Amino acid sequence: MFLKYIKTIVYLLALIICANLYAQDNAAKIDEYVQKYYELGQFNGSVLVAEDGNIIFSKGFGYADMENKIPNKTDTKFRLASVTKQFTATLIMQLVEKGKIKLEGRLSDYLSYYRKDIGEKVTIHQILSHTSGLANYTDNQKFMTEEVKNKVAPKDFVLKYCSEDLVFEPGTKWAYSNSGYFILGLVIEEVTGKTYEENLHENIFTPLGMTNSGLEHTDKTYENKAKGYTNILGEFLPARFLEMSIPYSAGSIYSTVEDMFKWDRALYAEKILKNESKEKMFTPVLNNYGYGWGISEQPIGDLKKKVIAHSGGIFGFSSLEFRLVDDNKFVMVLNNFEDGTINQLTLGIVNILYGLEPSKPKQSLALMLSKAIKEKGVKDAIAEISALKDKKDGYRINEGEFNNLGYRLLQEGMIKEAIEVFRLNVEIFPDSFNVYDSLGEAFATAGDKENAIANYKKSIELNPENESGKKMLEKLEGK
Repeated sequence: MFLKYIKTIVYLLALIICANLYAQDNAAKIDEYVQKYYELGQFNGSVLVAEDGNIIFSKGFGYADMENKIPNKTDTKFRLASVTKQFTATLIMQLVEKGKIKLEGRLSDYLSYYRKDIGEKVTIHQILSHTSGLANYTDNQKFMTEEVKNKVAPKDFVLKYCSEDLVFEPGTKWAYSNSGYFILGLVIEEVTGKTYEENLHENIFTPLGMTNSGLEHTDKTYENKAKGYTNILGEFLPARFLEMSIPYSAGSIYSTVEDMFKWDRALYAEKILKNESKEKMFTPVLNNYGYGWGISEQPIGDLKKKVIAHSGGIFGFSSLEFRLVDDNKFVMVLNNFEDGTINQLTLGIVNILYGLEPSKPKQSLALMLSKAIKEKGVKDAIAEISALKDKKDGYRINEGEFNNLGYRLLQEGMIKEAIEVFRLNVEIFPDSFNVYDSLGEAFATAGDKENAIANYKKSIELNPENESGKKMLEKLEGK
């Protein structure tokens, strides 16, 4: 009997040792993998990876402050951007549990000052799931370039920027709306009599010990907080200024990879929300979106795994939270470089966790083009990149990265260069409605109405639901 117990103990110890060696091996592979992205200039931030509730990898890469060479660490604070929305959704669901909000309640039930013709149509459920038809204030490029520097009180902001006509009948379609989640912050304040920020700390951050998380204010300084950067013509430069009252409950929270791990663990328990509430949050309504989360089946090798995730992007920052809930795996990536490649990086990490070979990090053609424009001029730079674009095995060719470069050039007043970049994007991705929409906007900025109209029409032809494109077309055609 004694020998039997000894054999059992030895067997258990062997299992523990093997598990530890497996975790250490994965950690080394993840470290090497992320380092390659950093060396290619495609990542600068912090990463945390956990399995079965245990952190197996947590590390900072690059600098939180490039000018002063202050390194990123695991307790460095980053802007979460749209990852904020899951916290707003959680506060709403807590109030639903308390009977203070009804998911099928109308917006007018909670915000008496909001325009009634819309407020009486739109439900809280629809706002949470992006099926409300509310317009999206960040789709307004003029606003995003000229008015994001101005501090506006939340109520005044909603009345001025979040009260446009509906873009579709509530409940009939899906369209991402920062305006909707901004409005939810005010609903929380009206119902509780406390600020959105007070609700965050009292009901989520303090109970979970998320001491390095909060709602960012532009006029405050924060210890260990990363600065945001962008890449303009091959150089890392401070990102554009953003008044942090603008994103509010749609995108103004900051946090760390360590605090986000605490949040992940809490979502497996009932400390913050009941299981029934979480089930509603994690059930897709339309377009694989629940309440503040994307829910999908992710192919990993020959497997398909349920993923609950959300990404975020804001001036100088990008973020991605990836939860493989059936296997209790968690990846959090926070980046203080808005041109980074965190989607591919994260999927590579996930492949490592499942014993698969991750896709090889590649040089970004968009970043190469940005640098070449400065060194050679836009004509020669476009010719050089065009010659490389068919070599898909050697370079990463990403529509969004070229689009971001084009808009960055527009913001710098380099309209001619922006048009050429957007033209290249159209050439590479001729079936994408968005590339024509962006080229149309660049032509409109240049005062070339004829070409602007032609490209907006092509965009709408490819995507008849491109509502912002329709509005711009009507404006250009004088309708």
